[in-house]
Amino acid sequence: MQQRKLGNNGPQVPALGLGCMGMSISYGVPNDEESIATMHRALELGVNLLVTSDAYGNGVNEELVGRAIKGRRDKFLLATKFGNLALAGGGGTGLSGGHPDYVPQACDKSLKRLGVDVIDIYGLHRVDPTVPIEDTVGAMKKLVEQGKVRYLALSEAGPQTLRRAYKVHPIVALETEYSLWSRDVDFLTATMKTLDALLPKDRRRDHPRFLADNIQHNAELLAPLEKIAAARKCTPAQVALAWVLAQGEDIVPIPGTKRRPYLEQNAASLEVKLTGEEIAALAKAFPLNVTAGTRYPEKQLKALGI
Repeated sequence: MQQRKLGNNGPQVPALGLGCMGMSISYGVPNDEESIATMHRALELGVNLLVTSDAYGNGVNEELVGRAIKGRRDKFLLATKFGNLALAGGGGTGLSGGHPDYVPQACDKSLKRLGVDVIDIYGLHRVDPTVPIEDTVGAMKKLVEQGKVRYLALSEAGPQTLRRAYKVHPIVALETEYSLWSRDVDFLTATMKTLDALLPKDRRRDHPRFLADNIQHNAELLAPLEKIAAARKCTPAQVALAWVLAQGEDIVPIPGTKRRPYLEQNAASLEVKLTGEEIAALAKAFPLNVTAGTRYPEKQLKALGI
């Protein structure tokens, strides 16, 4: 498996990680047995970076990851997050997600659910607008000093916040959506051209880009992607991932899946080497803001880019 380095002082990680959220929430009915088998298969393929959060099922996904890595902890890189109380169900502590007193409480709970002594990459899932980022990262820094966490990350943070955070402690990664269509990799599998492709419990049914008024427009954007995929005898999803991988050695895609066949397809995208002409053609076909509809419903957009 190809390796990439996170930040100037971060760890070496596989060029592709595995997002674990969908194994427990949001995208249909969970299948723990298959999800654990998928994580084990990921290790065989060298995709040993698992990315989760305490907000995914209010700890359920971390517990699932903990079951999967039991007895082989040293072979995996674990990344988890905290502070997205809206998704996690409120937190139950009376503290906001970025409060310095909440940070160690969240970390200890994650360590217990994961069944580990240290978390490799610990991230703030959503910036807390009520707490200076310096205070939140200051509390996270203490976790590093205590040996509970190795590296720090932020999720969906704006550039000014990232700069301020870095002055307190090095931030090795910024987790954010980035792909050809703004960038939501899900749609670029070219398999979701109508709502019928989504299961009844798939949360994307509530996302504006998948509403009836927008999905047809967005489906029409896929022709160039499908053309390249057909010529290369691979899937559109593999082309989409190959495009992201080609944007820089500092980018590590973490596509999520709960099934082994899709994991294997994603891993194979590393073998798809797009030409400069293909990269340019895709960028032209998917200019900024080309898609109809926003990434998330309006209430969720307010927490992005703070």
